[in-house]
Amino acid sequence: MIEVNDLTFAYQELDVIKDINFNIEPGESLAVIGPSGCGKSTLLYLLAGLEKADSGEIKIKGENLEQIRENTGVILQDYGLFPWKTVHENLALGLKIRGYSKQRREEIVAKTLDSLGIRKFTENYPAELSGGQKQRVAVGRSMVLKPDLMLMDEPFSALDALTREEMQNLILKIHNRDHLTFILVTHDIAEAVFLGKKIAVMREGRIIDILENPHFGESDLREKEDFFLLQRQLRKTMQNK
Repeated sequence: MIEVNDLTFAYQELDVIKDINFNIEPGESLAVIGPSGCGKSTLLYLLAGLEKADSGEIKIKGENLEQIRENTGVILQDYGLFPWKTVHENLALGLKIRGYSKQRREEIVAKTLDSLGIRKFTENYPAELSGGQKQRVAVGRSMVLKPDLMLMDEPFSALDALTREEMQNLILKIHNRDHLTFILVTHDIAEAVFLGKKIAVMREGRIIDILENPHFGESDLREKEDFFLLQRQLRKTMQNK
């Protein structure tokens, strides 16, 4: 699905991304974790086609990434919703731009609102929603376009602990239902362990290790001892490498 080879990116002569290499198979997830300023978000922007690498290559489904990709969804920490549009209008906009008929737009938006549990907010504006509700709308706006790849940049960091877990459960549910490939940038060790089939540890622009998570996809993982053992292993990796 994704193949990254020798990826390098500099900003004002400062190397931000240095010789990044990794592969992700279709239906897999990758959690990228590391300290602030290590290049996590920049890596995501490169994968989204929002920035262009200085050297190296990104291949998605065997094709070199040269620009923003139509089948890639992006969810950011600040939600990215249009404040002057209702929830319904925010979800329908991408479908309208792509030429879907009004009837088809209504069908897709209604189904998505129901699946995310936000149908009752359809005529609300973003300012009238809680943080968790806004993030559900942001997820829905990407999901209506049926992406085969989702890129998320610390999407839940501003949420309270309970809402954060609810959103993590929602992403896992969507992944299990649609076999969605996704990459999540996070600074939270527990979140990386819960949502990452692979966990890439970054430091100073480099991936210093990639851990395999054999328990990814288990909805009750938080209740198991392995959840805490994996967090301990990840924490040691981040400290010792």
